[in-house]
Amino acid sequence: MTQFKFSKRVPADGTDAVGAILKAAADPQIISFAGGLPAPELFPVKEMKAAVDKVFATHGQEAMQYGAAKGVTALRELIQHHVKEKENVDAELDNVLVTTGSEQVLDLVGKAFVNPGDTVLVEQPTYLCALDVFKTYGANFAGVEMDERGMKMDALEEALKSRPNTKLVYTVPNFQNPTGRTMALDRRQKLAELAAKYDVYVLEDNPYGEIRFAGQHVPAVKSFDKTGHVFYMSTFSKTLAPGFRLGWLVADADVVNKLTVLKQSADLHTDNLVQYAVAQFFADNDVDAHVREISDLYGKRKQLMADGIKQYFPAGVKYTDPEGGMFLWVEVPGVDDTVELFKECLKHNVAFVPGDPFFAGKPQPGAFRLNYSNAPEDKIKAGMKQLGEALQDAVAGK
Repeated sequence: MTQFKFSKRVPADGTDAVGAILKAAADPQIISFAGGLPAPELFPVKEMKAAVDKVFATHGQEAMQYGAAKGVTALRELIQHHVKEKENVDAELDNVLVTTGSEQVLDLVGKAFVNPGDTVLVEQPTYLCALDVFKTYGANFAGVEMDERGMKMDALEEALKSRPNTKLVYTVPNFQNPTGRTMALDRRQKLAELAAKYDVYVLEDNPYGEIRFAGQHVPAVKSFDKTGHVFYMSTFSKTLAPGFRLGWLVADADVVNKLTVLKQSADLHTDNLVQYAVAQFFADNDVDAHVREISDLYGKRKQLMADGIKQYFPAGVKYTDPEGGMFLWVEVPGVDDTVELFKECLKHNVAFVPGDPFFAGKPQPGAFRLNYSNAPEDKIKAGMKQLGEALQDAVAGK
């Protein structure tokens, strides 16, 4: 049998631990809080069909032809105005790049900036797919401690001082994946200052920011950036449709131009029809009302989940209380192996994502992520009871 000589970028073991977990959780008998999926019943199918029909009537040939690598102008203009209105981020059209999902932003930034051996500083824990991407380009990681106000800036500055080869700081400041925490305003200002002071880049990932069901909006880190060190990325996946694979980057024009060249060699350009359709959807619909509907539903589901934790989980369990987004984070004291805990919970027909893959370094035992956006209310009620029973058994050593 052929022994394939893969590049050093390919993981040596070839395993997909998270994929295996999600596959196990996909059993129809399992109530799964594992995936990070939006609520499909709120996808604007009818309105989007109308938008697509209008696009074919008015821009059919352009939508079906090759297009510009930076994206359809109408959509880039929409994003330009969107980030100003929602995040107080001033951008010219040359600062906007449309991508094939926000995952492509991670890949392009990793490819453009991370050399083998460069340090990437990440929140501890952080988004697992970002770790996978930057690892592909040879990054070394250092985790920065968090609390309920997000990444701690004193810890970040200590990390920057002790690791002079740091190239990038990656953060999800709003309703973070996996913890649901939000970075405080003063820390956002400080992060922008530290980026300039230590000449490092900040990749600000904001996929969930609009889905707020409590508290007050906090402006983007990018809004405090005076030197171009902060790159802002987001997506339409959480507010419209993840299947459209539509994300974007707002950054210095030189950065956008370099990433555009790299994008051309990856996919030439993002799907034109989807870009035109989203621009048309925004023109024809009250998108803010649509996002409020999403936020209201997720807020109710989060509260049901929190109520279930209080009612059924063992004493001493800690959990985050997000003001938006799709996830909360649970810490169960006395558990040494979270993957084994996951397997035990599957026996109770309920699933979560173990915390281990979210850590750049040593994982925190007994920590795991729960998703509340994708489960109907009856499933949340039943699943939290089953999960509580499983945890009670695990803590009791049964």
